[in-house]
Amino acid sequence: AEEQAVAMISGMAKGGLHPVWTVYSTFIQRTYDQIAQDLCINANPAVINVVGGGVNSMNDITHICLFDIPMLCSIPGLIYLAPTTCEEYFAMMRWAIQQDQKPIAIRTPSNGVVHTAEPVDAEYGYAPKYKVMHRGSKVAIIAAGSFYQKGENVVRLLADKGVDATLINPRYLNAVDVDVLNALKDDHQLVVTLEDGCKDGGFGERIASYYGTSQMKVLVGGIKKGLYDRYDVHELLTNNRLLDEQIVEDVLGIVD
Repeated sequence: AEEQAVAMISGMAKGGLHPVWTVYSTFIQRTYDQIAQDLCINANPAVINVVGGGVNSMNDITHICLFDIPMLCSIPGLIYLAPTTCEEYFAMMRWAIQQDQKPIAIRTPSNGVVHTAEPVDAEYGYAPKYKVMHRGSKVAIIAAGSFYQKGENVVRLLADKGVDATLINPRYLNAVDVDVLNALKDDHQLVVTLEDGCKDGGFGERIASYYGTSQMKVLVGGIKKGLYDRYDVHELLTNNRLLDEQIVEDVLGIVD
């Protein structure tokens, strides 16, 4: 069914329509080939609405929703957006439907409905543009999608410890914003990435790879690759050092 769906939306987009296909994160694996071959090679501007991605979704061993970021971000020609709020999600969806250049995937937040009174961008473009929400120094928290609010919590806790951390909403999972990452080199020692999914091959490792042999330290936060069956969310987060207090403790153990 998923293979047929992607082939179908690719053809619909080729014909001038603006299809949106909604699929659970766990079923992306079934149609990896069609996304790469039928959709992205042809640059057909269909929209993939990925739901349930992250730790708070289905947790049966055959329905784990932790691997969509590594899978989709490995496919050239696909933009994968990670909205952090309801308003940002709908803005990204409107832009993705209206544009006609590339296939766009959007990772629907899976941590409940979070609203914001702050203005959100209406246009997103094809080059990655991270959004610096607060500019501090020494430590930068880059928190994607459903883990953005976790990033906000970590920044608040660090402020209580005397660390004015930068907070960044990356928005783009598939590529790095080199301008933002380079600018952090001037007055930051540590970049912390937070993603609601498997960190192996994921968003944070791409940032760590970009910094490479530079002086910047990178702490990649996510779920270790594994086959988890009917897991307890709190236990899984604890085992992966992803509780807010654990992240703060690890940060303070690294920076001067």
